[in-house]
Amino acid sequence: MEWMNWMDFLTIVVFVFAIVMFVAGLFTAYFGSGKSRKVGVGLLAIGLGIGLIWAWLVGFSDVSLFSDVVAWDVVMSAIFHIVAALIGALVAVGIFLVAVMKS
Repeated sequence: MEWMNWMDFLTIVVFVFAIVMFVAGLFTAYFGSGKSRKVGVGLLAIGLGIGLIWAWLVGFSDVSLFSDVVAWDVVMSAIFHIVAALIGALVAVGIFLVAVMKS
């Protein structure tokens, strides 16, 4: 198995950062009041801006550094691996809880 390319790793880091900033901004802007609402809008804008810029760089730009990244494949692979890890962890925790409750 080939190790992940460092640009693939960086793409995952940037996309996850952008998504978390966007969602945190949505929650803060919606549930906040006054000054925190403004901070939420700023977080939302930062997340959206960084995500869109990175998506453009890896998807549509002709910059050679970003042309090797197949963003859709990288994101789908990351989601697949995270879901697989969560399923394995939940099964293990479920078996642990059943064993503890039965003893």
